[in-house]
Amino acid sequence: MTPRIGNPYAHGPAAIKAMMGVEASLRAGGLEHGLLELVKLRASQINGCAYCIALHVTDARKQGEGEMRLHLLNAWRESRLYSERERAALAWTEALTRLPETGAPDADYDALKAQFTEAEQVQLTLQIGAINLWNRLQVGLRGVHEEESSGVAA
Repeated sequence: MTPRIGNPYAHGPAAIKAMMGVEASLRAGGLEHGLLELVKLRASQINGCAYCIALHVTDARKQGEGEMRLHLLNAWRESRLYSERERAALAWTEALTRLPETGAPDADYDALKAQFTEAEQVQLTLQIGAINLWNRLQVGLRGVHEEESSGVAA
């Protein structure tokens, strides 16, 4: 794939700096780093963002996330490997990422409310919005992910 803009960050430095500030604030907000990586990865899967999938798989691995949980994330509803808290966050991620189709159903919010404080609900909702914006930047402008040094050509 050929990028549409070589370095989009150079063309919107103030906005990128603001987004990075949002990300830093969300990381400091108290939600578990591993949970946030799963949320970012799941939204990126839905949006088909190879750049962000590669980034968040790498980050999740560095944080000690298990390979099987990463492989099964696309089918988290059928797997026992995710906690009720993670399930609530993933359902909310899917609902907000697919907002035109879902309308953010009450059932997904009720599951979220049972697992997260109001402050955590806001933090998680902001994180879902942020990753969706990053996905749109990378997919829309054809961001190219880093290649693994496995020696296998794509």
